[in-house]
Amino acid sequence: MIDQKNTEEIIVNLIADLEEESALKRIREALAAGMSPLHLLEAVSKGMVKVGKLYEEKEYYIADLIMAGIIFKEVLQLDQMQSHFRNISASRQGKVILGTVKGDIHDIGKDILKGMLEANGFEVLDLGVDVPREVFVARFEEHQPDIVGLSGVLTSSIDSMKETVDAFIRSGNRDKVRIILGGSHLTEEACQYIGADGYARDVSVGVKTCKEWMLSGKRKGVSNHD
Repeated sequence: MIDQKNTEEIIVNLIADLEEESALKRIREALAAGMSPLHLLEAVSKGMVKVGKLYEEKEYYIADLIMAGIIFKEVLQLDQMQSHFRNISASRQGKVILGTVKGDIHDIGKDILKGMLEANGFEVLDLGVDVPREVFVARFEEHQPDIVGLSGVLTSSIDSMKETVDAFIRSGNRDKVRIILGGSHLTEEACQYIGADGYARDVSVGVKTCKEWMLSGKRKGVSNHD
């Protein structure tokens, strides 16, 4: 019988070390042994978070972030993962639009959140990076999602996030959608300044918040999510 905790720890470290072939091999073996795709994705996400921290500490470079993103997407494309996504597609929890705000081109956190939301039954539209506020509003009006996620790593992204929320206010759409922020630099004060409904510095908390919002069926006030 497979040791789930040990396997998850190994996968976290393999992803963090960018060991592509070894990580994929271990994940395939774990899936074949009956481990939950969702638990494995959580382990992969933890490894990706480590990659992001190594980048922030200047131990990794842009090329390493790109490599980590490639590994993450390869994991999502594994047959067992795709089968999991198909099995939950009939019971969608809600629809989410995600994007990295104008002036920021970092996408590792956004991509992890997208994968984890989809694994938890959400339909996700990814707008990419450096997304202008007008595009967020236009795509909201076109697709009518339940939640809009604004991602940003740079400190300057706080102003872009606020400008985006303000654009929702001006367009008359703010009360029609919940807005969640994502970024390691965010605080409760920043969230209140921006005017979002919540924020997360951790992907797992972001997913949990989105699920709680869908279950509550009503708007929430600003919440602190570390």
